[in-house]
Amino acid sequence: MTIDISGLRRERVAVVPSPLAELCMALHALAEPGHHPGLQGWATGVTARLDPHLADRMCEADFLWRTTFSDLFLPYAGVGGGTALPGATLAEDLDLLDKLTDDQFVDAALEFTCALPYDAQGAGALTNAGARRRALELAAARGPRPAEFTARLLEDPPRIRAWLRQFLEDCDEAFFAETWSRLRHQLAADARHKTDLLRRKGLAEALASVSPAVALDEAAGRVTVDKLGSGHTTVRDSSLLLVPTSLGWPHLMVLHRYGWQPVLHYPVGSPELAAPPSVEQLTLRMTALSHPVRMRLCRSLARSAFTTSELAQTHGMTPPEISRHLSVLKKAGLLTTRRRGRYVLHQLDVTMLARLGSDFLEGILR
Repeated sequence: MTIDISGLRRERVAVVPSPLAELCMALHALAEPGHHPGLQGWATGVTARLDPHLADRMCEADFLWRTTFSDLFLPYAGVGGGTALPGATLAEDLDLLDKLTDDQFVDAALEFTCALPYDAQGAGALTNAGARRRALELAAARGPRPAEFTARLLEDPPRIRAWLRQFLEDCDEAFFAETWSRLRHQLAADARHKTDLLRRKGLAEALASVSPAVALDEAAGRVTVDKLGSGHTTVRDSSLLLVPTSLGWPHLMVLHRYGWQPVLHYPVGSPELAAPPSVEQLTLRMTALSHPVRMRLCRSLARSAFTTSELAQTHGMTPPEISRHLSVLKKAGLLTTRRRGRYVLHQLDVTMLARLGSDFLEGILR
């Protein structure tokens, strides 16, 4: 994922928490607790005391936050000429949501149900008959609930907007206000720290502190976020907004909707490794382990250290063949080697291999 920041001035970079974005992550964690094992205690407590009627309403449009989350929860990116900031309170954020045009609201709401164009200009479903038919067809393929929601949304956007605001206000009263009062201090402290880094050491240091998966190429004027997804956006005449979340790990998300302000939504206080593997490294490791010969070699190398000749004799192969397979495993970072006299001993890095499952999960959810 890339963001063109050519000509971006430092004062046009802002780090600001958003109560609405955090409410979305709360809804996501309740809908997909498997994504957030560290929040299971919190999710269990909230679910246990949730009003059954509100729990039912959560299912009506849960596709807005279950998959990742809809840009509706970052409305400041779509209003104010590309320079608006999140509100200090949920009410202020919801007021910004009300400022989105019906076209913006509908297209953002249909993103996950209908896979409409995202990072390029396209005809909106409200104003284009073909896009409307396509939206209804795709929603129907997702199931009766998305189909019904999409039909109601296209028929009467103001009614759905009022429904969504009331639902979010009810969630705030039921459980989120208490959660936000606990989390907002951590998020404000992180925002102050990133802002201080930005002022004292520059954008590269500030972005590096967001996540090791975020990098700045100052010469090219480009921010790159290492994700399995792909996309591109540009700051143009707007700002770059960094929004921290306490509930969001392992999700590191980039808003790159056409015509909207770019936003990096990043987790703070996360249990991620100091340097999580890149998507390329994960691909190398998965590919290295996919070969049946290398899997058999791993079985031996997990038990003890072996020389190339010992492995060749054990597996009935030539030393050059073994060397080629060991080279693949070593390039993927799955082997350790040490010298004993004139012999080189190879052994499987069991710790690295044990971490592969969580690394893979973090990578695909990032």
